[in-house]
Amino acid sequence: MPERIKITFLGTSDAIPSSERNHTSILLRYKEENILIDCGEGTQRQFRKADLNPGKITKILITHWHGDHILGLPGLFQSLASSGYKKTLHVYGPKGTKKAIEDILRIFVFAKEYKIEIKEVDGKFFETENFYLSSEKMTHSIPCNGYVFVEKGQIRIDKNKLKKERIPNGPLLGELKKGKDIVHNSKKYLAKKLTFKEEDKKISFILDTSLNRQIIPFVKNSDLLICESTFSEDLKDIAKEHSHLTSRQAAEIAKRSNSKKLVLTHLSQRYEKDKSKILNEAKKVFKNSIIAEDLKSFEVE
Repeated sequence: MPERIKITFLGTSDAIPSSERNHTSILLRYKEENILIDCGEGTQRQFRKADLNPGKITKILITHWHGDHILGLPGLFQSLASSGYKKTLHVYGPKGTKKAIEDILRIFVFAKEYKIEIKEVDGKFFETENFYLSSEKMTHSIPCNGYVFVEKGQIRIDKNKLKKERIPNGPLLGELKKGKDIVHNSKKYLAKKLTFKEEDKKISFILDTSLNRQIIPFVKNSDLLICESTFSEDLKDIAKEHSHLTSRQAAEIAKRSNSKKLVLTHLSQRYEKDKSKILNEAKKVFKNSIIAEDLKSFEVE
């Protein structure tokens, strides 16, 4: 069975939080990885509310350095130090990230015994046998990245065919998983006849950007597209002025990129009492749209 990818929304507001929505932060969990995308003010408290352990964080992906996306970092860094965090914390972001974090560590003085490794990224920047992470430049008022997490489709063995051919468990299965043909009882078996390739699983994060030509090819074929939708379509001129997207634009991106599901986030507080306008506009273009809610989790298989 494929590994589950778990997404928890820790904050879903725009620049000004509301009583129901914290500043932006999303946690992706996969195997031993706990990847935090942005860290708005109050993020570490949202971890507690969601019954999650911030000490398990392995990587932080910063989309950009506006306050509502990073003001939780000083407190998180300090809390990790106070709770005995010993791992190397890997932080990735756009141009300017290294200096910004160095400034945080200079201004907020605390003793820490863990290492922070900082990289400014553009393109694929991390890869294992099971998944990779990639970034793409977005268009905002300051340097800004979008991110994708891709679980690589694995070669799986068709157990029914193995049983039919009476091929036992053992070293031969390892060869099949590598895509190699095998010989059993003097008979050759083609790997392609006994195995199948799973599809990749792709989660895309597009937070704070104006509409641009990079988005659709970058998020193409996403199983889950998490996209900012700060404004409704009637405020598209204001959205453009502030380098943001409307809910309709987010839906058009989902449709044109052949994404399977769209999650709208980074909503302006003006829609807090009635989010139906945002959702309905998106659904008219892309039916499988939902609105993210703080502390809500779901899984992608």
